[in-house]
Amino acid sequence: MLNDPLANALSKIRNSEKLGESSCIIRPISNIIKRILVIMNEKGYIGENSVTEEAKGGKININLLGKINKCGAIKPRFTVKDGQFEFFEKRYLPAKGFGILIVSTNQGIMTHEEAKEKKIGGILLAYCY
Repeated sequence: MLNDPLANALSKIRNSEKLGESSCIIRPISNIIKRILVIMNEKGYIGENSVTEEAKGGKININLLGKINKCGAIKPRFTVKDGQFEFFEKRYLPAKGFGILIVSTNQGIMTHEEAKEKKIGGILLAYCY
């Protein structure tokens, strides 16, 4: 039984990276997982992915590049105001400017850097470096 599909997807990616695999399959998928994978692709952590819709949730085939040291879901999902990102950067990322926090805001899912530029807060979903 899946309690948190996002956490399961990110741990599957991390475990496949550790094993040196070139691809992995994530199932089930959701719009949040799709958007987080798009952000990770834009930042260069994973390669292209292809979505296959099925009757029971579908699946995503992800090409791995071997550039992820660690990624995971943030539990509990902390709410963050505009000036509080540095506290969570120190908590989840190894160094300043190294890695990304993924935040759900009222303007969509984005990285913490984009949220800082727009001066908005949100809810922390995941981290990757």
